[in-house]
Amino acid sequence: MITGIIVDEHTSPVAVERIWKASIGDMRNLMPRILPQLVSSIVILEGDGGAGTIMQHNLKNAVKEFGFVKDRIEVIDHENHIFKYSVIEGGLVGLKLKSFTAEITFSSTRELGGCLAKVKIEYESLEDGSLLSEEDVTSIKEGNLAMMKAVEEYLLADPNAYV
Repeated sequence: MITGIIVDEHTSPVAVERIWKASIGDMRNLMPRILPQLVSSIVILEGDGGAGTIMQHNLKNAVKEFGFVKDRIEVIDHENHIFKYSVIEGGLVGLKLKSFTAEITFSSTRELGGCLAKVKIEYESLEDGSLLSEEDVTSIKEGNLAMMKAVEEYLLADPNAYV
């Protein structure tokens, strides 16, 4: 097994509180609405939305290799804007990876009035695996950026949403 780390960040002109409320606080409802070509639904299977909650993200046919991703919320810190989850089934877990954990931290960029989203992903390959290919890493980063951009565009188009 080999352990790998992927880091990325994105600066947004949207205030941290609005991005947090939309992308984390209302993820289940918002993502299928703003990314209907990718996400058909997000369903809570266990829990109340806090740490320990298990959710299933049902994906559309546009996502080639898998139809769903099931994850467990490890940390959801509303005060410090930290969200950490582990994929427990679906996605690359079982295909190429033994484990996949992501931590997303949002911080205010006061000089710009927006926020900075930092993403850190730690993964462990399957027994006979290696590090993810550059293509896989690029795909993961592009997927995260597409979600962030979709939320950002939605919030910029409606200044009264999630205030």
